[in-house]
This record gives sequence, structure tokens and C-alpha cells, in this order.
Amino acid sequence: MKIAVIGAGAIGGLVAGYLKHKKTDVFLVGRPDSVEAIGKNGLHISGTRGNLLIRIDIFPKLNKQVDLAILAVKTQDIEKVVSENIGHLRRTAILTIQNGVQADKILAKYLPQGNIISSIVMFGSTLLEPHKLVHNFEGKWILGCPFAQNGSLLKETSATLNNIFLTIISDNIIGMKWLKLFLNANNCLPAIIGKSMQETFKDIELSKLGIRIWREGLEVVHKAGIKLTSLPDFPLENLMKLADMPLEQSAKIFSGMMTNLSRQALYGSILQSIRRNRPSEIDYINGEFAALAKANGIKSRLNERLVDLVHKVERSKRFISAEELIRETKDTLA
Repeated sequence: MKIAVIGAGAIGGLVAGYLKHKKTDVFLVGRPDSVEAIGKNGLHISGTRGNLLIRIDIFPKLNKQVDLAILAVKTQDIEKVVSENIGHLRRTAILTIQNGVQADKILAKYLPQGNIISSIVMFGSTLLEPHKLVHNFEGKWILGCPFAQNGSLLKETSATLNNIFLTIISDNIIGMKWLKLFLNANNCLPAIIGKSMQETFKDIELSKLGIRIWREGLEVVHKAGIKLTSLPDFPLENLMKLADMPLEQSAKIFSGMMTNLSRQALYGSILQSIRRNRPSEIDYINGEFAALAKANGIKSRLNERLVDLVHKVERSKRFISAEELIRETKDTLA
């Protein structure tokens, strides 16, 4: 397949770099700073698979027809990217990799639903500079069609991407994406205090806050009638067990999980956006729980507060302490 990866950030750069390393016909589409840095220096990838220097073409816009466009921008940037590249995107398969559950719906307003493949990325990466990134941890790549039956296009895409990550085809990609939302929902905490995931969740009080995020989210999706579907390496049962345990016990287990995700310092996608002075995807993660609660006439006080705190950090460019974060969310206790 001829592939364009639109978005040269942590995940887009990693995917494009590994595809190019496997001799795939692939190029990147990125922002001006990425075009300049990668064009001049190449793409440097370090981390779990060692050190690689990849020479790959990168352009400011999609300038030729491809078989597959991997959309690796934030959810809030999808409409802009589509409008800038609509001529080529109308006639190609498009793979979404965004966190949250809104990307496919947004894309379907402008492009044929049958061309859209949804996916869930279970591997992790951190962008250090526009041309340097760290592959933090391995994971599967789950694919499925959100609006149609899984067919030959999905199988061909899966086979191609399986060269760089183990791919799995799902018959219920939407239910899985809702469960993945819970895994991303704790990214807001490191973003608010400006620390790595490991530093953040070493703190048991912040790990308790992470469990409270899950508890509130579960209440919201249950009352909204949304059915969660297990992920290959994260069964729904694990989430339910942790949420049901006494808080002190579950927080210690959660802390162990989060602090051992990566040997390298791991920074969630929300904090990475803030550090690059770009809007984060908080409205499509914790904000999704808050919006769903409002639509169903119920409360989501903790997730609403966390969304507000992330936006406050974005505006002020000032992180707060862990102690201040605990105080700011104390009145959201049920």
C-alpha cells in the first residue's frame, strides 16, 4: 500500500518511521516546524527497539494520491486537516488513531463512511523535539470499521500495519474505544502538575484520584447505557475490579501499574500538547464523560473540574502542585 501519515507527532512519527524502516512506500504530512526539522535531520527514534535514524519525505500537505491515509492529528484538528486535503482524501481509505470516541463521527461529516477505518493504539511514544521521539512501550494496534462490516480493505490495512505492530481486527471497535477512554482519562493528572506519569502516580493520593476518575466515568457510561468491550490486554473485568476495591487497596495496585509502564519518563498526550503550546485533547477525553453526563441529566463533578484545571494550565502556562490538585478536587468527592 502507498501510505501517507498525516501528523508528525509522537504516534504519527513513530508509525511513519517504522513503516519506512520496513521499506513501505510512505511519507509524512506535518506542520512547518516538523517539515523543516525532519527534512533537515531525519527522524530519530529511540526507546524499546533501540536507536534509529530514518530518512523520510515530509510535506506540508497531502500532495498525491495514496491507498491509505493515517490521520495522526488531534481530534480538534481533524476538520482543518480534512479541509486542507479534501481532494485526495475523498478517494482513499482513512485510518483514525485519535483518543476518545468522536474522531470517526467528525470525519464522516465530510468523507464517505465506507472509507473510514477506526483504530486504537495501545503502544506509547513521546515527542521530544519535532524530529526526535521515544518509543516508550510496545502494544497492539486494534482496527475495525465503525460504520460498515469489516471487509477486504480492513484486512489489507491490517496486514500492512502488522509489519510494525501486532494488529487485531475487532467487530466492536466502538465499545473498545469507550474502554480505551478510561485508560486515557488519567493523562490529565500529569498534565496539571507538569510531571511524568511515573512521578505522578508514585503519589498514592494522586493514584486515589485516578481511581475516582474511573469510578465516576463508570457511573456515567452505565447510566447512559453504553456497553464497554474488553481490550486484548486490558479486560473490562480489570477496570471493574479496581473500581470496586477499597480505595486504599486499588490505589496501590493502580500506582504499580502506572509507574511501570515505561523505563523512560512517560508523558501523556495532554501534557505533551501543553508543553508544545498547543491545545490539548482534554475535551475529547475527560470532557467526553462530562458531556455524556450533562446529556443524560447526571453529574460528573470530578471530570468537569479536571477539564477546567487543564484549560487553566493551558491558559496560564503554570502547573500546580500535587497538593494543590488534591485541594482543588476535594469538594468533588461523592
